[in-house]
Amino acid sequence: MKDAEIVTETEKILNDIVAGGDCTVYDVEYVKAGPNRCLRVYIDKEGGVGLDDCETVSRALEKILDERDFIENAYVLEVSSPGVNRQLKKDADFIRYCGREVDVKLYAPVDGKKEYRGVLKRLTDGQLIIVLPDGSEKTFARGSAAAVRLAAI
Repeated sequence: MKDAEIVTETEKILNDIVAGGDCTVYDVEYVKAGPNRCLRVYIDKEGGVGLDDCETVSRALEKILDERDFIENAYVLEVSSPGVNRQLKKDADFIRYCGREVDVKLYAPVDGKKEYRGVLKRLTDGQLIIVLPDGSEKTFARGSAAAVRLAAI
């Protein structure tokens, strides 16, 4: 199974696990971490994720992954919160955090800079719009951003 298929299948399983509960699936990554592979699962919930939430989801996911056995390579399973300065990846993330301060890191400079901080105004038609501290707006193609994260508080 390809890495993207592992992520997709894991997300389906996770959505079933968290359905009806307090937690939601924020993101899933299947990546190489040193000599090993790592299946990273990020869960979220209103008010924040606790250790018990991570443990509950981890145990339920581990059981199903062992039963279905669709990941060929050995891997480490990690379940955690996306953290307070979480990366915004999905359209739903951009909608949820409109009005919040974000840090935008670009692949290539725009107006001589690769990093911007501002208030997320919206994501429309693949265009990310932030309001800079001076009140002006800056628009970036979503694909030009290497990362968009909530600004550290």
